[in-house]
Amino acid sequence: MFDVNIVVVNYKMKEHVERCLVSLFADLQGDALNVKVVVVDNGSNDGIKNFLEQNYPMVECIELPENTGFGNAQNVGLKAFEAKYYFVLNPDTYFKLGGKIIRQLHDWLEAHPKVGIVGPKIVYPDGSLQYSCYRFPGLLHPMVSRWNFEKGWGKKLHDFAIMRDFDHNETRPVDWVMGSAMFVRGSALKQVGVFDDRFWMYYEDSDWCRRMWESGWPVYYAHHIVLEHLHGRGSAKVPGTFSAIFKNKLARVHLVSWLKYAWKWRGNTKFYKHIN
Repeated sequence: MFDVNIVVVNYKMKEHVERCLVSLFADLQGDALNVKVVVVDNGSNDGIKNFLEQNYPMVECIELPENTGFGNAQNVGLKAFEAKYYFVLNPDTYFKLGGKIIRQLHDWLEAHPKVGIVGPKIVYPDGSLQYSCYRFPGLLHPMVSRWNFEKGWGKKLHDFAIMRDFDHNETRPVDWVMGSAMFVRGSALKQVGVFDDRFWMYYEDSDWCRRMWESGWPVYYAHHIVLEHLHGRGSAKVPGTFSAIFKNKLARVHLVSWLKYAWKWRGNTKFYKHIN
C-alpha cells in the first residue's frame, strides 16, 4: 500500500501536466514517502501517454476513450492504487520549490486523525489569495457566483459563500474545499466512497465534502500549506447566467450539476461544524 496516491486528470492540458509534474517531483525530492502518481487522460489525444513514458515512467497513465468528466476520471485514478492518503490534484497547480507541500499535508492529517479532508491555502501565480474554501451553496449560488455584484444583497451572499469574512490566515474547519487540491484520508474515503459520478463536472467536490461531514469526517482548510493554482474557470468565460447558458457549454454543465446538487441535498442547510 502506498503512503499517498496522487491523481491528476488531464483533458488537453498536457503543458500544464508537464509543469505540474516537474514541481511535484521536486517537492518529493529526498522524501521517504512512498508516493504513487496517476495521470488519468480523458480522451485528450494530446500525446500525454508518450510524454509520460519517455519522461516519467514511474507515473501510471490511464487512458480513457472519451471525456468522462472530472469526477469519474478521478474515481478511476483513486481506485487504481490503495493508499493511506489520496491527493486529488488539478493539472494547473504548481508546487513552489522547497515547500514540501505533500509532506506537510501528510503530516497534518497524521496529527489530526479525526479529519477526513484537508485543503491547502491556494494562491494565484502572482501570490494573491485564491478563495478555495467555501460554505455550502444556497439556492441562489449559481447566480451570485456568475454575476459581478459590486454591492447590495448579491455581494453579501457571494462574500458569505466564499468566506470573505475571515482573513484566510487561520487553519479551521470549513464546509468544503475546492477540488483542485483535496488531501483525503484513505479510511474516510473507504467509508464515504469516491466522487458521485452523477456530477460530470462541478459540485462533485462540494458534494464529497458534505458527505464527509455527514459521515463524521470534518473538512479543514490549512492556511500554512500553500499551493499555486492557475484556475482558468472555463464556465465563467461568458459573464451572466442566462447568456452563458446559451454561449458556453461549461456554463450549461455547471447549471446541470447545480440542479442535481440542489435536488440531492434539498432541505439540508447545515454549515460547518466544530470539533475538539
